[in-house]
Amino acid sequence: MTDVIAAGLVVGADDLVRCGWGGSTPDYQPYHDLEWGQPVHGDDALFERMTLEAFQSGLSWITILRKRPAFRAAFAGFSITAVSAFSEADATRLMADAGIVRNRMKVDATLHNARVAADLPGGLTDLLWSYAPPPRARPATSAEVPATTPESIALAKELKKRGFKFVGPTTAYALMQATGMVDDHLAGCFVPPIRP
Repeated sequence: MTDVIAAGLVVGADDLVRCGWGGSTPDYQPYHDLEWGQPVHGDDALFERMTLEAFQSGLSWITILRKRPAFRAAFAGFSITAVSAFSEADATRLMADAGIVRNRMKVDATLHNARVAADLPGGLTDLLWSYAPPPRARPATSAEVPATTPESIALAKELKKRGFKFVGPTTAYALMQATGMVDDHLAGCFVPPIRP
């Protein structure tokens, strides 16, 4: 048990060993077990994850996770086509929506990013996944989980070059973790190894 705790793992009430953050609150458990790190493809699905990671910047992920249904409603299910057509009136509406994080810079960046994504040759999926690193061993401890990697730095640079906003190297790496481009479940976690 001491080794489990030292590695950054926890044993849940269900006797499953999972990454420590995944057992830190009941809201995190299903997200950790069923969603985080699972490969995500599709431009709208990846646009959602990119947007939510950008909104998370400076906040706790639990805040964004709990507000995700409201974000989905406010941003038309994260349809790139729909959000790219949002107007200034939509931006004003979003800033009045208490269900989401009301940060004008992040709202404006989301509308802008949708327009950039809508015009991407080949689409968002191909661009993002082209930066996925080769599979590697899972981290043995939470201390081994990086905040950025050469791939996330390169991805952030490419996104910025193409005009995206609010997607720096740390946000890009969190996006890679959340969408299964990397598998940062700890080595002792019960979630089966992920294959892109």
